[in-house]
Amino acid sequence: MNTALRLVLSLTLAAGLIALLLHWSGTAPGEILAALRELDLSVYWTALGVQLLIYPLRALRLRILLPREHSVSTARLLPISAAHILAANVLPAKLGEASLVLYLRRVGSVPAANGLAVLLVSRVLDFATLTGTLGVACLVLGLGGVLPEEPWLTTLGLGLGLIALLLTWLASRGDRIVSSATGTLSLLHLDRTSLGTRLMSLAQRLREALAAVDRRQLTLAGTLTLPIWFLVFTFYATLARGLGITDLSFLETIFGSGLAILANLAPVNGFAGFGVQDMGWAAGFTALGVTGAVATSTGLAAHLVYLFNISVLGAVGHVLMGTRTPAE
Repeated sequence: MNTALRLVLSLTLAAGLIALLLHWSGTAPGEILAALRELDLSVYWTALGVQLLIYPLRALRLRILLPREHSVSTARLLPISAAHILAANVLPAKLGEASLVLYLRRVGSVPAANGLAVLLVSRVLDFATLTGTLGVACLVLGLGGVLPEEPWLTTLGLGLGLIALLLTWLASRGDRIVSSATGTLSLLHLDRTSLGTRLMSLAQRLREALAAVDRRQLTLAGTLTLPIWFLVFTFYATLARGLGITDLSFLETIFGSGLAILANLAPVNGFAGFGVQDMGWAAGFTALGVTGAVATSTGLAAHLVYLFNISVLGAVGHVLMGTRTPAE
């Protein structure tokens, strides 16, 4: 399937999901524009300032996870991080995630296996922190009596907590997981095929790259992931309040926006995350008592603001990458 067809399918899926969401909530497109017009400039600049703080932290985490022999300065990694966030959000079928491997190789001469290892560990840490934070929010809201009529919250919170623990273990045992996968290929004699041979070669390099990420690097990267996600939730909480959701606590906005981000991780999604992410936002905030129309309009408005910001910052990142001379 070529890129153009993927893009058409992604746009079609996004349009269809948004149309369903607008129909379900009874939201008119004009309400989304109205929510954007009501966003005070001071609130927008505050949200943008919070978002800007995330980028150097992500760049520093990349630097921590890279091996010493392929170390790249945080200044060089900052535009790479901005460009990667844009590509990961815009390219269909999550293909943009792989751009980090290409950017690290282009700017810092980082081998593909090491770049892939950094990407995998970073994403596992992100997912572990997201599920753990959302799980805590579910348990507090459910057991704390905030939403006592939603008994599924406790079950969801426990499930997300277990996933977070599993992902934390996986981050520290990635090389063993790859070894198990290659062992399975050998057991099934798939390593004797042309494709299997190439997969085994890539898996061997990836296993070595993952094994090179020591416990100290993982601990530092994991610790740095916590403020990254605190800023992510602060960004969405700031926008939610500025767009009209003013009577919810910070923990409740974590629940609503967290469901949206979790939904956006689905492998099948519309262009730039539109559709599934907005449904997650609407579901989370309507469960908290927000009307469907307000939840839908604020979710789509926040999504547009986020996409605008990462597009500008990502474009700047690509320009800065183009002005840097590749490492010899």
